[in-house]
Amino acid sequence: MENLKLHKRQKRTSNEAKKGRRSGLIPGILYGKNINNMMFEISELELNKEISRSGEHAVLNIDLDGDNHRTIVKELQRDPVHHKIVHIDLEELAKNSTVQTELPIAFTGEDMVMKKGGAVQKEKSNVKVECKTEKIPRCINVDLSKLEIGETCRVMDLEVSEDITFIEDLNSIIATITLNSKPSDIPDED
Repeated sequence: MENLKLHKRQKRTSNEAKKGRRSGLIPGILYGKNINNMMFEISELELNKEISRSGEHAVLNIDLDGDNHRTIVKELQRDPVHHKIVHIDLEELAKNSTVQTELPIAFTGEDMVMKKGGAVQKEKSNVKVECKTEKIPRCINVDLSKLEIGETCRVMDLEVSEDITFIEDLNSIIATITLNSKPSDIPDED
């Protein structure tokens, strides 16, 4: 994996981050147990390319003005209208460390559920896990095609590597399959 190039950022004025965004730079902060908080900026194109390749909670190797760090994306802040990244938080990782993070859930098989006359009611889009930094998957896949109408998928039903531990209630519902009631199926009340 290639190192992402970051550049230290100085806060000289209150709207400096806004100026940087207009010129294609995303502001961020790097923090960790063994370092002082450091503000940085990164090219929007380079960051978007890496996030689309590695995922929103990826482990990234970065080069901050010549200093190499292994980090995890802790938070991406997005513009509510355009969904563009406006800020990124990175946490430095120690070697062979265990981290807690949220992983996105990727649902598949929704078309099979609809063919059976069902509808998918998604309750969660992320799940909290703990694992070694080298074992963090991009997402957790959930195949809904195996479920019948009235069945639910819970955290305990998710199939993941034995290296991953869930750190939330195992009975939490991920998705429920309900009967699809189209407006034409509902009788008129005359």
